[in-house]
Amino acid sequence: MKAAKGGLAQLLDRPDPNVRFYLFHGPDEAGSRSLAVRLLKGLGAERFVVVSGAIKSDPALLADEAGAISLFGGKRVIWVEPAGDEISDGVGALLEAPLPESPVVAIAGPLRKTSSLLKVAEAHPSALSHISYMPEGRDLERLVVDLGRDVGLRVMPDLAQRIAAASGGNQAVALQELAKFALYLGAEKEVPKELDPETVGLLGADSAEADLMRLGDLALAGRMSELLEELGRIPHGGSEAIPILRALQRRLLMLAPLRSRIERGESLDGVMTSMGKALFWKDKSLIQRLLSTWSAQRLAEAVSRVAQLERQIMLSPLADDAALGETLVTLARAAGRGR
Repeated sequence: MKAAKGGLAQLLDRPDPNVRFYLFHGPDEAGSRSLAVRLLKGLGAERFVVVSGAIKSDPALLADEAGAISLFGGKRVIWVEPAGDEISDGVGALLEAPLPESPVVAIAGPLRKTSSLLKVAEAHPSALSHISYMPEGRDLERLVVDLGRDVGLRVMPDLAQRIAAASGGNQAVALQELAKFALYLGAEKEVPKELDPETVGLLGADSAEADLMRLGDLALAGRMSELLEELGRIPHGGSEAIPILRALQRRLLMLAPLRSRIERGESLDGVMTSMGKALFWKDKSLIQRLLSTWSAQRLAEAVSRVAQLERQIMLSPLADDAALGETLVTLARAAGRGR
């Protein structure tokens, strides 16, 4: 049977002893895995791994393992990951066997509607299936806050948004990031600490982007001598042009709506204040300067020019470093004229 999202927490925290097979599937495999781990805690059990290939070769194996008594007397869950249609015969045998000692958990990626494994899990009253979708927007930010709480961090919404974006929507990556922050701050669930933007800026997955951002920031700020010095350090014929251009695009796309707000009548200070902790403190003076230098129209022209260059580099054997340097110098000159 399918598990409704609203009642899933209760099914995992207080599992029904009559459910002998759990299928967690869908594009968010990290989400499926976290649900399975929550079920483990609800059962007070340990995982016993069985590979799907062995079940395919011997469909009776799954029922045999689930029916076996643990040698050490503790509760266990038969864990199959990754799982697919190759275990459907084994799951069918499990569901037709007498009630086993241990339930079975299978973690699969996306399954087609015609999947034999999905059909078996959804049709039988002693099986439970749930599809995990990649969290987005506010759901992802709330998830980051909850994950942070689990490792002893109080995460404010603006930082949750930043971590969610840096992790690309993957909650496994987000959890790794949060665990790293917690270790650095000495946070524990029993002794929580507040996560600060300085720690995220120092250790976060997006901190490596700062190096890519530097060239674009120098150009947008009109700091020509420093820009030329940095351009001279790029290896000739390297492959840095595309990542640098994309970092520059992200900066431009961040600035454009903020500048539009200023041109609609908001004060620069008000716009900067609204950014809150989402803006790393080291970047505040730079962003304030860029918002004073670049108009919304000129930012739009810059976005178009950078996007055009990216397409040009990807589609032609153009010398990447020369084209990149020419565009950045042009932006630096434009910034100089804008002051």
